[in-house]
Amino acid sequence: MDPITGAIVAALGTLAEPAVKDAYAGLKALIVRKFGREAEVTKAVETLEAKPDSPGRRAALEEEIAAAAAAKDQELLGLARVLAERAQASATTSTVHQHVHGDRNVISGTGDITINVDRPRGPSSG
Repeated sequence: MDPITGAIVAALGTLAEPAVKDAYAGLKALIVRKFGREAEVTKAVETLEAKPDSPGRRAALEEEIAAAAAAKDQELLGLARVLAERAQASATTSTVHQHVHGDRNVISGTGDITINVDRPRGPSSG
């Protein structure tokens, strides 16, 4: 997979992260600026956005990247590299802080989970 397609595929799973979303928007805007809104490569990006798990749509994007010689453009490659790094960092390091109050709460998660419990102290005996 070429670096641009790889970065786009990686990013589509982590667009909830602001840093990934911004880098993705920048790469997509550059593709539109360089090739035009009606270009096949631009349409292939948008088609993949609609169904990111589709191997066929990924292959179509790869094909259009190659046809447009986009993978030879250093500016596009630079933004793709930044996007891939941000997507990878987002996928591997996420932290959720949740404050739960009351009794009978249920918390679940995957990976390394740390739960700190602060129990209210009774009246101090003095």
